[in-house]
Amino acid sequence: MNLMIRVTAAIIEQDGKILLAKRKKEDPLKGKWEFPGGKIETNESPEACLKRELQEELGIDAVVGEFFCSSKYQYEHIAIELLVFRIESFAGEIKPNEHADLAWVAPVELNNYELPAADRPIVDELIKLSRIKQ
Repeated sequence: MNLMIRVTAAIIEQDGKILLAKRKKEDPLKGKWEFPGGKIETNESPEACLKRELQEELGIDAVVGEFFCSSKYQYEHIAIELLVFRIESFAGEIKPNEHADLAWVAPVELNNYELPAADRPIVDELIKLSRIKQ
């Protein structure tokens, strides 16, 4: 088994919808939608990583909130542990600096998007929570 890489992901909510980002063609998981985030660097906390990645990927200054969930998955090319956090707030205009596209999606519509396997437990949890709120 490959060394497990720790990765962060953000749940950014606005007007009841959640932000998804589409991976570029050059990416191993090309064309799939994901929750924005990225790899944790040496001696970096998950929260600091997520703040940095959202600045790089989306051009926003985010306030990282509570831990939401985690997911482990062994892809063909990499093993990851995905650490997911809610974003309390952010400043700046969201731009797809490192993605092919962005979409605001209602929780019940998340299954209409093709996401990487590691992201599926997040989708399941978000859909479950949205049903509880209704």
